[in-house]
Amino acid sequence: AGVEARVEFRQQDALKADLSQATVVTLYLLSASNVKLRPRLQAELKPGSRIVSHQFGMGDWQPDKVETFTDANGTSRTLYLWTIK
Repeated sequence: AGVEARVEFRQQDALKADLSQATVVTLYLLSASNVKLRPRLQAELKPGSRIVSHQFGMGDWQPDKVETFTDANGTSRTLYLWTIK
């Protein structure tokens, strides 16, 4: 997609990885795991950093935006977006 110079993919333990340099974090974790990770995201990410979660929210942390769509297979998908303040 032409973003190689701007994107870095890491497969690591999310509860141990250094998140401080990330500007966008994409998650596909169950809600309970998102809630465990939330304090680290809020503490380590810089203001303006974005968090996108596929299908699962983060407890009582209200997202800035929610988008629901149907994929090519007819499955409903929901994406949640939070921006660090």
